[in-house]
Amino acid sequence: MAPGNFSQVTEFILIGVSDRPELQIPLFFVFLVIYGLTVAGNLGIIILTSVDSRLQTPMYFFLKHLAIINLGNSTVIAPKMLANFLAKKKTISYYCCAAQLGGFLVFIVAEIFMLAVMAYDRYVAICNPLLYMVIVSRQICFLLVSLTYLYGLTTALTVTPCVFSVSYCSSNVINHFYCDDVPLLALSCSDTYIPETAVFTFSGTNLLFSMIIVLISYFNIVIAILRIQSSEGRQKAFSTCASHMMAVTVFYGTLFFMYLQPRTNHSLNTDKMASVFYTLVIPMLNPLIYSLRNKEVKDALKRLLKNPCQSFKLL
Repeated sequence: MAPGNFSQVTEFILIGVSDRPELQIPLFFVFLVIYGLTVAGNLGIIILTSVDSRLQTPMYFFLKHLAIINLGNSTVIAPKMLANFLAKKKTISYYCCAAQLGGFLVFIVAEIFMLAVMAYDRYVAICNPLLYMVIVSRQICFLLVSLTYLYGLTTALTVTPCVFSVSYCSSNVINHFYCDDVPLLALSCSDTYIPETAVFTFSGTNLLFSMIIVLISYFNIVIAILRIQSSEGRQKAFSTCASHMMAVTVFYGTLFFMYLQPRTNHSLNTDKMASVFYTLVIPMLNPLIYSLRNKEVKDALKRLLKNPCQSFKLL
């Protein structure tokens, strides 16, 4: 982050979702509702999976950490975004921008690999049910979650200094609603080969590796389900991973839309719209996906609402 020989940028201006003045207040309320639902939904999942004894299984342990990651990801971005809708000067300091990018990278990378871990968990549960509690033991669960957070932090500590090692000395207007690596590098007045290579390498490796885990897991899950003789057994097996399959499809579908579109149609505005989805909308949708399609979560919520004092004594 060393300054160059130019007038070094000390703050950035975030254009936001839209730069049209008449849309700022309506967009503020739209995203305030989205963020409010995200906080309520993910906090609800965290509380339910912490206090309900019937949800003390590896699947719900991973679901709790997915909710923590979703809550962290949206909280890194949404408060500043909401404040900028109401502010005349939509600025963010140089170091706050670096911190926001770092926080975003920690949580988005952690989410990519948490979904892969959850796919592996469903694979073991369906393909090796008798050995499930041995393979996915409490120690293994803590190890997998710890590695997920650690790798997210490692990525952030590697990519963020690379992005901010270049010189920002002319334009400081970011065509985005948060500090993301691609629009930041587009502003640089120095060579961006090394940071662009770092961003591309980490993004590609993370997506490819996690997708391989997810695809192999679900390939084996589908084969195992098709081998089940009774339709009732197949339906029960499918229901245990249906919510996760839906969450994975929505999340990876958005990322692939963003990264695999033809470069002739690619623009920062397109990236911005895709980013709205996977940083704010998906964290709001995940609690709904897992609660509306999951009888155990709905039953846990009913028990919590019926006797909240007894439930919170377990915390």
